[in-house]
Amino acid sequence: MNDSATAIHAPVQLSPRAHSEVAKILEAQEIPDGYGLRVGVRGGGCSGMSYILGFDKLREHDITFDAGGVVLYIDKRHGLYLLGTTIDYHDGLDARGFVFNNPNATQTCGCGSSFAA
Repeated sequence: MNDSATAIHAPVQLSPRAHSEVAKILEAQEIPDGYGLRVGVRGGGCSGMSYILGFDKLREHDITFDAGGVVLYIDKRHGLYLLGTTIDYHDGLDARGFVFNNPNATQTCGCGSSFAA
C-alpha cells in the first residue's frame, strides 16, 4: 500500500456482500500476487461514463487502498467521480452482479452500469 494511502480513506467502499464475492473470486480464479481490484470509470455508456471493475496490476497514476484485506487500485484521476461510492453485490432471481451506488451520479441508465456526474 502506498504510504500516502494510509492516511487517506478509500473513495470506494465494498459492502460485506461485495467483499465476500471478491474474496471468492480471488480464491477461485487464483489471481496472482501483485494484482488488485481496479475500480474506475471511462467515457462511454448510455449516460456518458461507465464503471471499470476487474483485477489488474498497479499502474503509474494509481493510489492503493486496503478495503478489509482486498487491495483496491484507483487511478487518482478517477477519484473525484467515485468519491463516496459503495459497491454492492446482488445475487437474486431478478439480478446478479456488482452494483455501484454512486452519490455523485446525476443520471444513471436502466442497466446501472453507466452514469453522468
